[in-house]
Amino acid sequence: MDQAQTLRNIIKFQNANMVSNARVIAVTSGKGGVGKSNVSINLAIQFVKMGKKVIILDADFGLANIEVMFGVIPRYNLSDIMYNGKDIKDIITKGPLDIGFISGGSGIAKIVNLDREQIKRLVNKMSDLESMCDIIIIDTGAGIADSVMEFLVASPETIVVTTPEPTSITDSYALLKSLSMHSQFRPKDCKIKMIANKVESEKEGEMLHEKLNLVVSKFLDIDIEYLGIIPQDSNVTKAVMKQSPVSINYPNSPATKAFENISNRLLDAGTDVAVYKRGIRGYLKNVFAKML
Repeated sequence: MDQAQTLRNIIKFQNANMVSNARVIAVTSGKGGVGKSNVSINLAIQFVKMGKKVIILDADFGLANIEVMFGVIPRYNLSDIMYNGKDIKDIITKGPLDIGFISGGSGIAKIVNLDREQIKRLVNKMSDLESMCDIIIIDTGAGIADSVMEFLVASPETIVVTTPEPTSITDSYALLKSLSMHSQFRPKDCKIKMIANKVESEKEGEMLHEKLNLVVSKFLDIDIEYLGIIPQDSNVTKAVMKQSPVSINYPNSPATKAFENISNRLLDAGTDVAVYKRGIRGYLKNVFAKML
C-alpha cells in the first residue's frame, strides 16, 4: 500500500467519526455563463434571511465572480493562510447582510504544490469555520477541469446549475460523467441536485430535469434531485450591473421568490444529508488527500 493510500484510509476513518454543525454545499456547472455564482450568492442571502450564518468559498480560481457581484474587494485570499501567516478570520471578507466570503485567488491553484505539513496547517485553520457559520457554500469553477472535480468528489452535496441551452445540457452531462468516472467518487456519499436557471416556466424546468436525469440515471447510475427553477428575470441582469444581488435589490422579483423557495427546500431536506456532518474539515481533508 503506497503512502498516499495509507493517508486516505486514515482520513476515511477520521471522517466517519466527525460530527459538525456546518453544512457544506458545492455549487457547480458544466459551462460558464449559466449563473452559477449568482445562484451561490442568492442562496447564501436567503439562508441568512432564515437565520443561518453563511460563508462562501470562491473556489473558481482565475475569476473573481463573488467579489465582483458583491462589489467588495477582498484584502486577503486563501494563499495568505498558507504563505503569509494569516488566520481564517483575517481572510474572510464581509459582503451584504454580513455574509462572509473567502477569495480563492491564486491560493486554490497552489494547493497541488503544498506538502503534507502545509496541508495539515491549512485544514486546521480552515476548520475554524465550523464555529463561525452554519452553512459553507463552495462556488467551484465551471467545467470538467481536475481542480473542479477534486472539489466535487469531496462534496457531500452538489448543486448543478443548468439552463435550457443545448450546450448547457450537454456540458452538464459531461460534468456528471467525469465525476462518475473519478476513482474517488461514491454516489452513496454525495447527493446531486439540479437547479434549472433562466427558464420561462416551471414546466420547462421540470422537462429540463427530466431530460438530463433520464440519460444520467441510465448511463451513469446517478440520480439527480430536482430543486426547482430560477425564471428568466430582467431584474437579475439589473442587479448584476449594480454589483448587488437580486435578492437584496429586488426582494419581490420572481427570481428572488424562486431563490427563497429553493433555499427553503434545501433546509427542509437538510436532515437527509447525513454525510454533511463531517463538515469543512472532513471536506477539505478529502480534497487534499486526493492531491497527494
